[in-house]
Formats: sequence, C-alpha cells, structure tokens
Amino acid sequence: MQATITTVQAAIEQKLRAALNISHLEVRNESHMHAVPPNSETHFKAVIVSDDFAGKRKVARHQVIYGVLAHELANGVHALALHTYSIEEWQQLNQAPNSPACKGGSRHEL
Repeated sequence: MQATITTVQAAIEQKLRAALNISHLEVRNESHMHAVPPNSETHFKAVIVSDDFAGKRKVARHQVIYGVLAHELANGVHALALHTYSIEEWQQLNQAPNSPACKGGSRHEL
C-alpha cells in the first residue's frame, strides 16, 4: 500500500470543507511572496464563505478555523491570512482584499 502525499494546501482545503458548510473557498499558497525557500508551504491566504459564520464576530470565526487547522498551524504553517464571510457578506463584497507585499526581511540580510 502506497502512502498518499498531500500538500499542506490540499490538507487545509480538505479539512475546511469537512468542518464547515462552505459555499466558496479559496486557499492560496503565498509563501513565494516571503523570504522562504522555493516550494515552501508556510504562508497561506484563505477566503472562506459559509453560513456557519452568520451572526459570528470575526474572532469567533477565526477561532473555529484555528481549531480545524491546529495541526497545520503547529507543524510548519507560519502565517494564515483569514478572510471569513457569511454568504450575505460575500454577496455584497464578492472579493477578498489583496495580500500586501512582505515587509519582513530574510535572515540572510541581517
């Protein structure tokens, strides 16, 4: 029996879909925008639209996501930009904000 190799991005998507009633999901690996080695999976942006978020404050929404992705956050994911919306909020916005450029420097620059 051969083990299946799953990317961190795929694991994040799978776990979120299993835990929430999602109507729209975008998970982007933004590691290339930071001072990390090529092909890293350390920095992610997630746009999550779910009616599970209706009536919940942003902090409560993020706590749900942190719980779902606790393993990934403890094992290599350095940054996770969360954009969480109810279906109604998403219908009004229809897009998440763009990610800013990395302001951090490489350790090699010190």
